[in-house]
Amino acid sequence: MDSSPVNWEALDALIIDFAKSENLIEDSSPPSSPSLSSSPSLSSSSYHSRLIIRQIRRSLEAGDVDAAIDLFRAHAPFVLEDHRLLFRLQKQKFIELLREGTTEDRGPAIDYLRTFLAPCALNAYPEAYEEFKHVLLAFIYDKDDQTSPVANEWAEKRRYEIAGLMSSVLRAHLHAYNPIFSMTLRYLISIHKGFCFRQGILSPISDLTERLLLEERDPPAIPQESLYEAQPFDEVDIQALAHAVELTRQGAIDSLRFAKGDLFQAFQNEICRMRLDAAMLDELVREYCIYRGIVESGSLIPSRVQTLSEPLKGNPLESGCYSTQDSSLDVDYSSAKWSNSETSATTDMSSMRGTDVELSKQEVSTAMQVASATISKAQQGVENINGEEKYEIVLGMKELASRGMAAEVLEEINALDPNFFAQNPVLLFQLKQVEFLKLVGLGDHSGALKVACSHLGPLAASDPNLLKPLKETLLSLLRPNEDALVTGLPLHALATSLQVAFGKRLGIEEPQLVRIMKATLYTHTEWFKLQMCKDRFESLLRIDSLKENSTPVLTSLASSKSNTESCNLGSSQVTISSTTRLSDDGGSPNQASSRDVICDENAILKVMEFLALPRADAIHLLAQYNGNAETVIQQIFA
Repeated sequence: MDSSPVNWEALDALIIDFAKSENLIEDSSPPSSPSLSSSPSLSSSSYHSRLIIRQIRRSLEAGDVDAAIDLFRAHAPFVLEDHRLLFRLQKQKFIELLREGTTEDRGPAIDYLRTFLAPCALNAYPEAYEEFKHVLLAFIYDKDDQTSPVANEWAEKRRYEIAGLMSSVLRAHLHAYNPIFSMTLRYLISIHKGFCFRQGILSPISDLTERLLLEERDPPAIPQESLYEAQPFDEVDIQALAHAVELTRQGAIDSLRFAKGDLFQAFQNEICRMRLDAAMLDELVREYCIYRGIVESGSLIPSRVQTLSEPLKGNPLESGCYSTQDSSLDVDYSSAKWSNSETSATTDMSSMRGTDVELSKQEVSTAMQVASATISKAQQGVENINGEEKYEIVLGMKELASRGMAAEVLEEINALDPNFFAQNPVLLFQLKQVEFLKLVGLGDHSGALKVACSHLGPLAASDPNLLKPLKETLLSLLRPNEDALVTGLPLHALATSLQVAFGKRLGIEEPQLVRIMKATLYTHTEWFKLQMCKDRFESLLRIDSLKENSTPVLTSLASSKSNTESCNLGSSQVTISSTTRLSDDGGSPNQASSRDVICDENAILKVMEFLALPRADAIHLLAQYNGNAETVIQQIFA
C-alpha cells in the first residue's frame, strides 16, 4: 500500500495543541494556532470537564455509583434531574448493593429498592417499570449463574456500558470534546480500517491501529423526549454522518436529534464515542515530540494518564503518575520532559523569515552557538556518537537548516559522513539552492551564479528531474533581493526532509505516529475517490492542512497528482461515475470503464437511503442502470 506525504508543520501544531489541551506542557504562551484552540480559559474549562468525566467513568467502572452521583451533584446536576439517566444509575446501584451483601443480608438493597428505585421507575420512561420488575429477579438468581435471566444485569460489562453512556451525555452537554488531534486520529484510523476491509488488503500499520483504536464504543447519548418529534433532517446530513462514523440511518437521525440538528456537533459526539488506548497514544506522542525536539531530554515527563482513585480536588495532575515499564514501543522516554522552551519545533512552525541577514544579532549568535556545538560533536564520527547525542546532532542540524545556514549543515554532515550527499543528491541540491538564494538576497549575483555553475548545474545534469527546479531557482535573479529566499524555498520543509534522511543514516527511524498518519491520510484520499465526493469533516479535523504540500519545490517534481473530480454533498450536485475501482494493492483507481454515467446527487441519496448502501456502492449500481434510482430499487426488490 502506498502512503501520503504529511505536512510535518501542521502535525506539529496539532500535537502541541493536544499536549497543551491535556496540560502536558506547562506553558503560558498563546496556543500554537488560533484556529486550533479557543481562549486559554475555555481550554482550561474543557480540560477540567474531561477530568471530571474520566473520574466519573472510573467510579462507575469500579461499581462505586455513590461516588459518581456525588460528582454529578457537584459538577453536572442536570444528569440527576433526567429521570431516564437517574433510573439507570439507581438500577446499577441496586445491583452493586446485592453484589456487596450476602444472601442473608439483603436489607440495604431492599431499602434502596423501596426508597429510590421503585418511585423512579414509575416516571423514568415507558419501559422502565418492566425493567424494574425484571431486575427484581436478581434477588433469587446468583451473580455467578451465567444462564439466569438476569445474567446481563449481574455482568460487570454493564458497569462499562453505563459508564460509557454517562460519558457520552457529559461530553455533549459540557462540550468537553477530545482535542482535535485525538478526534482526527480516531476518524482516520476508522476510515483506514474500513477501506482495507472493503478492498481486501492488509494494513501495513495494523500492528499499531489494532491496539490504538479499541473495538468498543461508548453508547450513544439519549435524545431529549421533546426532540423525538423534531422536523426531518436533510438527507444529505443524515447520510454524511451515517457513513462518516458507521451509523445506521436511524442512529444518525437520533444523533442529529440530540445535537438539535447541528451536523458538526453530532459528528463530534459520535467520533468521541470511539475509544483510544490513552496510554499508547501518550507513548506515540512522546516518541514524536522527542523526535521533533518538542521534548527536552533530562527529566521526567508528566502525564495525563493518572490514578483516579482519589477524589478530584485541586490540580488533578498532582496525584498523577506515568510508567514507561512494559512499553510496547521501542523508545526510552524515561529521561525526557515536556517543554516547549527554546525548542526547534516552535521555530519551525513560526513564519519563515528568510535569510540569516534578517535575523537579529541575538538570533545569529544563538544560531552560531548551535552550529559550533553541533559541528564539534559531528567531528567525532558516526561510530563514536551515542543515542542521545545523535538526537542532539540531528535536531541541531534541523535548527540550522530552518535558519537557512546551509554551509554549516553541509560542513556538519560531511564531517560525519562524507558519502551522505552522494547518496542523497536531491538534498545537496536543496542546500545549494539555499546558498544560491541567500547570495541573491545579499545582491551577490556573481557569487550566486558561481554556486549554480559549480553545484546546481552538475547535479541537474545528472538528474533531469532537477532541471525544472533549477530553472525556477534561476528566476529568483529577477526578484527583489530581499524576497529571494522567502519566496524561493520553504526552509521548514527542507529542515524536516534533512532531519528524516540524516536521522535514518544515524539509525533514528521516523516516529511510529508518522507511519500511522502517512498510511491513514493515503487511505482517506483513496476512500473519498471511491465516494466521488469531498469529505464534509476534513476541515473540522484539519485533515486538509495535514495533506497540504509543504515540501520544497524540487521534491514536488516527482509527485504530479492527478486531479480527480469531486462534488460537495448537495441536492443540486451531479457525480460522473466511471465505475471506478481501486486496484487490490490499494493503488490509484483504474480508468477502465467503457462509458461515463452522470449520477444526480438526489438519485445517489435515494439509493443510499432505500437500500442502506455506502455511497460508492450506490454510485456503482446507478452506473449500471444509467443513473436511474427507481430502476435500481426495482431491480433489487424484483
